[in-house]
Amino acid sequence: MKYPFTITPRDTARCLLFGLALWLSLPKSGRAEDTLTFKNQSWQEDDHRIRVDSQYMLLESDLTTSTHFKLMGLIDAIAGATPTGEKPANAGDPVPLATMHDRRKAWDTELFHQFSRVGVTAGFANSRESDYVSNGWSLNTVTDFNEKNTNLLIGYGRTDDKINEEKLGWTIKRPKTGNDFLVGVNQLLDPNTSITANISYGQSKGYMSDPYKIVSTTMLDVDPGFYYTVPENRPQKKNKVSLFVGLNRNYENLHGALDGSYRYYHDTFGISSHTLSLLWLQKIGEHVTVQPSLRLYRQSAADFYYFDTDAAGIVTSYEPVLGETGTGQAPFYSSDYRLSRMQTVDAGLKITWQIKPWLEINAAYDRYVARGLDHVTPQDAFSRASTYTFGLKLTH
Repeated sequence: MKYPFTITPRDTARCLLFGLALWLSLPKSGRAEDTLTFKNQSWQEDDHRIRVDSQYMLLESDLTTSTHFKLMGLIDAIAGATPTGEKPANAGDPVPLATMHDRRKAWDTELFHQFSRVGVTAGFANSRESDYVSNGWSLNTVTDFNEKNTNLLIGYGRTDDKINEEKLGWTIKRPKTGNDFLVGVNQLLDPNTSITANISYGQSKGYMSDPYKIVSTTMLDVDPGFYYTVPENRPQKKNKVSLFVGLNRNYENLHGALDGSYRYYHDTFGISSHTLSLLWLQKIGEHVTVQPSLRLYRQSAADFYYFDTDAAGIVTSYEPVLGETGTGQAPFYSSDYRLSRMQTVDAGLKITWQIKPWLEINAAYDRYVARGLDHVTPQDAFSRASTYTFGLKLTH
């Protein structure tokens, strides 16, 4: 099946040539170092579901010995089928799917400057799809203490988004904003060991529903035999908090290093989650590094997640104008499986080969498997996917 949004070999060549031209045009001075990273990645869900082909370019330059610049560009081509949230017509049937396709272009830039004891990073990001525009700003500081063995991290980020779904008959754009704050500490315990701990808090406001997700029910108060679907309705405000701890340990005798972390997350939608990530970096010879990784994730369901709204006794809204916007008022309801009680496992392997001091190539494979835990949502709603990544890095 062909879709109007794809990444062609010509797109790849243009992206790479543009990055090379920009990289080579950067002025070179003193000990400054410039790098250009290019990646091609493909996310492919099983059973011909969603496929996302991405091309990513990252340009980094030491403008001076204390000032560093980053510029990232990204193109995504998204196509395939995804669950709508609607119930199967008959028990045991596959969950209903809807075909989608889109193209996303995104870029972000960061400027870092190291003062005497404080490093400051300012950033801006922009992402555009056919129905979604997002702008983001960030400001982060890292302050050194204890002869640079202790670092204090303080950060702030803001997003301003606009959702405009004309294909669904929307007449105005729906806004969504977010503010996030982070405070953390990084401590060097010995020459081979460091730990990181941070806490973050965020708040989002505005249109929080997914315009493509629906719920199905019978209109019990009008006609018990009338079956219909309406857009989901999520709250228009969400607070979230997360706690993160990480450990990095270098094992010189093994020529390897361990990077492990745990993250706890909770929000006012009612979702609590636990994430455990492990990464091992193994040096093989002088030029090859192998990185096996494992990520385990488990979450509770949102308070307003219902696979069957009738069984839950939820009376949904059936007003066309409300269907366009979402009411933003209780009762809230969603059948989006991503809000259900679930767990995921993501295992991967990355190989990096430093061919020359100025040339590095890498390839990676990841396998992602999601599974529902509520014993109600059909398992075929949850995605299983393989990710293939190839990249190269140039340095001068």
